[in-house]
Amino acid sequence: MSRSSKKGPYVDANLIKKVAAGMGLKGNAIKTWARGSQIPPDFVGKYFMVHQGRAFIEVFVTEDMVGHRLGEFSPTRTFRGHGQIVKRTQDKT
Repeated sequence: MSRSSKKGPYVDANLIKKVAAGMGLKGNAIKTWARGSQIPPDFVGKYFMVHQGRAFIEVFVTEDMVGHRLGEFSPTRTFRGHGQIVKRTQDKT
């Protein structure tokens, strides 16, 4: 179920403060654990370090990301491939 439209989008208050203070440049990325926070237009052109569960992944926000959640751009699972093809040989004796 989605969030009520009368409440508006959820954006973490600490992130809004940090973006308003001028943080989020390349060398000064904003570190956050708020993966559920939506991306407003104010975040475009900023760098965020989004927590992935074990490490932080750097995310640069573009116009196409507005309306999505920060957590969508830092995957929590590592894909290691489907199955390995094992070549089996039969020994005839």
